[in-house]
Amino acid sequence: MMRMKHISLSVVGKLCCGLAAVFSFIACHDDWNDHYEPATTVGGTLWHAISTNQDLSNFAHVAQACGYDRILDGSQTFTVFAPSNSSFSASEAEALISSYQQQDAAGVRPNDNTVVKRFLQNHIAQYRYPVSSLTNRTITLMNDKYAMLTSSQLNGHTLSTKNTHCDNGLLFTLDTPVTYEPNVLECLDIEDGLDSVYHFLSSHNVYEFNELQSVPGEIIDGVTHYLDSVTVLTNDLLSSYGRINSEDSTYWFIAPTNTEWNRLVAEYTPYFNYADNVGDRDSMLYTNTRLGIIGGGFFSRTNNPDIAFNDSAVSTQAMSAQIRQQLGISDSYYIYPRPFDEGGVFYGTIDIPCSNGHVLKAENHHISKFETFMQTIMVEAENNIYQDTLINAVTPMTITQVTSNNEFYSQVSGGAYVEVIPTNPSARVAVGFKVPNLLSGMKYDIYAVFAPATAADPLAVDEASKPFRVLSRIRQPNQDGVITEPPFRYAKSVDGTKVDEVLLQSGVRLTTCSWGLSTPTVRLELQSNTDGATLRIDRIIFRPVEQ
Repeated sequence: MMRMKHISLSVVGKLCCGLAAVFSFIACHDDWNDHYEPATTVGGTLWHAISTNQDLSNFAHVAQACGYDRILDGSQTFTVFAPSNSSFSASEAEALISSYQQQDAAGVRPNDNTVVKRFLQNHIAQYRYPVSSLTNRTITLMNDKYAMLTSSQLNGHTLSTKNTHCDNGLLFTLDTPVTYEPNVLECLDIEDGLDSVYHFLSSHNVYEFNELQSVPGEIIDGVTHYLDSVTVLTNDLLSSYGRINSEDSTYWFIAPTNTEWNRLVAEYTPYFNYADNVGDRDSMLYTNTRLGIIGGGFFSRTNNPDIAFNDSAVSTQAMSAQIRQQLGISDSYYIYPRPFDEGGVFYGTIDIPCSNGHVLKAENHHISKFETFMQTIMVEAENNIYQDTLINAVTPMTITQVTSNNEFYSQVSGGAYVEVIPTNPSARVAVGFKVPNLLSGMKYDIYAVFAPATAADPLAVDEASKPFRVLSRIRQPNQDGVITEPPFRYAKSVDGTKVDEVLLQSGVRLTTCSWGLSTPTVRLELQSNTDGATLRIDRIIFRPVEQ
C-alpha cells in the first residue's frame, strides 16, 4: 500500500515515530568533534537558510512555487539536500514550475505531482541526518525512495557543504541534483511505449480515507471534523499480482509495448465474451482480457533467487509445488522453464533497472496463453458444489472412497468418485456437473473419467464391469443469457474394467465466457445408454485445443 503523505499535522505522527533517532543524535553530540564534519549553525529555519543563500535561489524558486516554503519554515524537522545554481539552472527551475502548475490546474494531487515527488521530495528527508567520517547508511527520502548517504555523497552526488544546522533541521548543498530512480510502476509511465500497460494498472488506484492516521478535531453535531485527513492509495490489482509500486519489494515485470499490447488485446478479447445478462460484463471483459496479457508477468525476486531463476521463472500467480502435489495437479501454469534462453519469456526483452526491480520491455510477448489463463479445467465429481441434476437416480449421489491397497487407488483422482445409481433395473440415469472458468470462442475437448466397480469392491460381480455406453450434451447460455438445451448425443463406450478416460466430444466451441464468475454457467450432462447401468464418475475434464 502506498501512503499519500500530507505535509501538515500528519507528518507529526511520523516525527513521533522518529524521536528515538533524534534522541540518538543528541546523545552522540558530545562525540561530534571526534567524527563529524565541521558544522555551521545559522539562525532561523531551513527556509530562511535556503531563501537567503543566493547560490540556492533556483531551488528556492521551485520550493516556493510548490508551497514548500511554508513546510520548510515550520516546526517539523527535515534534512534538505539542495542542488546549487551551478548545476540547477534558472531555466530548469522555470520548466519544473510550469509543469507543476499545469498538473495542479488539471487536478493532480500535490503529492502525486511529479515535480513534488520526483524533484522536491527527492531532495528532502524527514528528521536530521548529520554526516561524519564514518557515515555509510541508507536513509528514506520524503517520496519513500531509499538513498545511500556517506560522508561525502548522497546516492553518488557530492555533498558540497555539510551539516548546516537550522532551527528545524540540517541543510546540505549538492554539486548536482539527485537523480530520480522510478520504481517499476513509475517506469511504465516514464518509459516510451509502455503507457498502455501503465494506464490499465493505474486505473485501479483508489484513495481511501484512513481514520486511524488522521488527526481528529472538533465534533460538531455528532460529526468529527478532522484537522488533517489522511488518505491511503490502494490498488487491488497490485495487491493481488505484485506490489511493483512499493519500494520495500523487489519485482521483475514483463511489460509489452503499446503495439504488442494492442495486438494481444485484439487476440484475447473474444475469449472473455460474457453473456449480456452478466452483471458488469463490459468491465469484466475489459479487465480480464488485459489481465490475460500481463497477469503472468509479475515475478517476486523473493520467490525467485538467482540460481533458480535461470532454470525456471515462477510468477506470482503460480501455485506452489507443494499445493499442486496435494491437489494432484500436474500442470504448472504461470511457471516458465529456461526464461533467459531463446524463446523464453525474458528472451529479447529490454532490461530497464528500477528502484525496486526491473521492467522487461517486450516488443514480442513470449508468455503463451496456454501457460496462463487458457487452462485445462478439471472438476472432481465427488465435489458437491459442482454436482447438478439427477434423473432416474438415487439421491444423493454416493461418494465412494478407494482404499490405499486397491490396485486403482493411484489412478482415481483424489482417491474418490461418485456413483450414480439407477432407481430401478430398467432405468437409464442422467447426471449433470457445473464446470467453472471456461472461455468463449475457444475449442475444448471434453472428457469424463470413469472408475470400475472393482475400485470400491475387488470382488464386484462380473455384470458390474461390463462395457456400457454414455451420451452427453453441453448446456450453456447464449449471448442473451438463455440456456440452450441440445439433445443428448455422441454415444461413447466405457470400459467398466479399468479407470477409463473417455473423450465425449471434441472441438466444442463455447458461446459465452464464465471465467471468474462465482456461479458456473456451463453444465455437462451425461446419460446412460444402458438400462440399469451405474455411472461411476471420477472427474470431468475440459482441455483447450491449441489452434
